[in-house]
Amino acid sequence: MKVRFPVAVACGVVLVIACGVALIVHAESKNNKIALSSSPKGVSYVMARASTYRPSHTHIGTIRPWVEANVGPQFVAAYVDTVLVRPGADVKRNAVLATLDCRNANAATLAISSQARAIDARQKAIADEAARKRGLLDGGFIAENDVIQALSRSDAESAQLSAQLASLAQSSLQVSDCILRAPFDGEVASRFMDPGAFARPGTTVVNVVDRSTVRITADVPESDFDYVGPGTSAKIRIVSTGRDLVASISRRAPSADPGTRTIHIEIDVPDADRSLPVNTTAEVRVDVGQPIPATELPIAAATIQNGKAVFFVVDGSAAGGTSQAPSDGSAAGGTSQAPSDGSTAHLRVAPLLGEIGGSFFVSPADLPPNAKVVTEGRELLNDNDHVTGKEAK
Repeated sequence: MKVRFPVAVACGVVLVIACGVALIVHAESKNNKIALSSSPKGVSYVMARASTYRPSHTHIGTIRPWVEANVGPQFVAAYVDTVLVRPGADVKRNAVLATLDCRNANAATLAISSQARAIDARQKAIADEAARKRGLLDGGFIAENDVIQALSRSDAESAQLSAQLASLAQSSLQVSDCILRAPFDGEVASRFMDPGAFARPGTTVVNVVDRSTVRITADVPESDFDYVGPGTSAKIRIVSTGRDLVASISRRAPSADPGTRTIHIEIDVPDADRSLPVNTTAEVRVDVGQPIPATELPIAAATIQNGKAVFFVVDGSAAGGTSQAPSDGSAAGGTSQAPSDGSTAHLRVAPLLGEIGGSFFVSPADLPPNAKVVTEGRELLNDNDHVTGKEAK
């Protein structure tokens, strides 16, 4: 009995040790002995495309209406009685937009008109009297001095009548100023006053614009004077609607602004359906120079730093300034075989020719067409990393 107990203990210890060794071996078998950095990284790539690049300058402009008017009283100060329109309303020339409470002006006009009629009646009576006295003077029945005085009174009344008629014309202008009318066919852009507000001369009650033709205005640097002459074609992007259009520069100022040293230009754009909102932003792009050969890539394929493009090309597709065409002979931009496991991504830095829209351009000497350039996954790449991936659609 005493011999069996130590044997049992020894067997138990051996069994525990064996189980521990088995568990360690099992755990070690699950560990990946291959470093992750040596595994190919998954990427997407695009084929560089042969293109041309033409330098251009972009200027920020404003869309202005062809004509614009701030409608309000010019001679009279009065309370606003009615405002008949709201923003967006179509109006015709001479249509009533608003009225002012001008009872004082009306009363003054009536008073002046009555005074003018009274003066006119007196002048006629004095003129008739002077004519009768002139007849008596010929017969020697009246002194010549009486006739001269009668004629003088007639002339004085006539002059007073002219002054009163001038006052009546001025008062009539004030009465007419109480009815605010549209100066041209257009649309109401803004309404600044409601009934009950007090309007003074020069105050704007309603703003009216004509959008049948809009003017795109911009101020360009003086160094661009030769590039923005009348008739020069310009590409325009309407920021508010995203619409793109092409138009010619209509006019260019002959001198620069003394303060900013910029040249004012205007581009007339017909807009019969009035689809362009005025007083909004437009980007005006004018080409300068001649087109040059270039390689085009999407902006997502590179990081732009200090006028240079930093990107990754796959394998030897751009090494040594040469390009590997697809083995099946397909043209650039067509379907090509994805790089297989073991392909290498090489870091490239090339001077930037320029950017247009969502693309950037570099010289074909720095990046030939058909080069495979990484788009997705390049943030995790280092120079000479192994990659595997597919062409982005």
